Amino acid sequence: MTISLSALGWSETFAEQVQPDEAELAPARVAEVHRDRLSVLTPDGTLRLIPTEPAGDYAVGDWVLHDGVHAQRRLEAQGNLSRKAAGHVAYSQRIAANVDTLGIVSSCNADFNIPRLERYLALAASAGCLPLVILTKPDLAEDPQTYLQQAQALSPDLTALAINAKDTEDVARLHPWCNGGQTLALLGSSGVGKTTLRNKLTGESAATQSVRSDDAKGRHTTTSRSLVPTLTGGWLIDTPGMRELQLADTSDGIDEVFDDLVSLASTCKFRDCAHESEPGCAIQKAIKGGSLEPDRLERWRKLQREDAQNSASIARQRARDKQFTKMVKGTMKAKKHRSGR
Repeated sequence: MTISLSALGWSETFAEQVQPDEAELAPARVAEVHRDRLSVLTPDGTLRLIPTEPAGDYAVGDWVLHDGVHAQRRLEAQGNLSRKAAGHVAYSQRIAANVDTLGIVSSCNADFNIPRLERYLALAASAGCLPLVILTKPDLAEDPQTYLQQAQALSPDLTALAINAKDTEDVARLHPWCNGGQTLALLGSSGVGKTTLRNKLTGESAATQSVRSDDAKGRHTTTSRSLVPTLTGGWLIDTPGMRELQLADTSDGIDEVFDDLVSLASTCKFRDCAHESEPGCAIQKAIKGGSLEPDRLERWRKLQREDAQNSASIARQRARDKQFTKMVKGTMKAKKHRSGR
C-alpha cells in the first residue's frame, strides 16, 4: 500500500527546507523514537533508520531526510510541543512535532482542573497549535454542561467539546481535526480516555485501564508516543498520561492565554507595576470591581515565575553542555596533534 507525501502531512514549508545537495535524499515522517533507531513512515511503507543525531533530539511527527539507512537531517518543525523534562534535570523535552491541533483531554470528574488546562493552552499557543479541549465521560457526570462552560470560559476563541469516548458517533465529531493529512495530538492525565479515543479514531484495539473511583486517576495505558493513521485520512499522536507538565520557553504562550491580564497591565499607571498595591494599577482595580478573579492573577504569576525559572535553568545547562563539548573537542584535537609528531 502506498501513500502520498501530502497525505503524510508534507507541505511546501518542508519542501523549501531541502537543499540542492540533498536532492537524492528522501523525506520520511517519524512515527516512533527508540533508543538507537527511528521508525519512520514513507510513501512506500515503514522504515527503520539510524539517527545521525542523538535519538532524544527527535520527536514523533518530525520530518527527516534519509538515504535508506540513516536519517541524515531533521527538518525544522512546524508546531513543536516541548516541556521541561520531568524531575530536577534542566533539559527541554520534545513531546511531539508538526502538530496541527492539540487535543487537551480531561474528564467530567475530579480530573478536571482549570490551572492544568491553562498550562496546556499555554503550551499549545507557544507551539502554534490550534487548541481543542476534549471533555470525556460526560455520561457519568451529573451536570457535564458545567464542566463545558468552565472550559469555554477560558477563551472566547476556544473550542471545547464534551464527548463520550465509547460512542463512535460522538467521537466522529473530532474528525474535522484529523483528516486530510492533518495531525491531532492527544495530551492529558492517565485515565481520561485518550486510548479509548484513539481506538475509535484509528480503528485499533489498544488495551485500556480502569480508573480509581476515589480520585479519578488512572494508570498508564500508552507507554510511548506514536504517530498512527486515523480512519479519516489524518494522523493521531497518542502520548502517555502526564503527571507533570512544567513549562519552559513559553512566555509568549502564557501571555496569549492570559491576554486579558496582559491588556489590563498595559494600562497600569506604572510600566513596572507589580499589580499589588501600586496606585493606578488597572488589574487591582478590575479585581476590586469584580470583573477579575484574584485566583486568575495568581495563576498568571505562578506560570510566569515557573517559565522564567525553568527557561533560565535550561539556558544555563545548554551553556555548560556547549562549553564541555568545546573542551572535549579541544582535548581530542590536542591528542591528535601530539600523536602526529
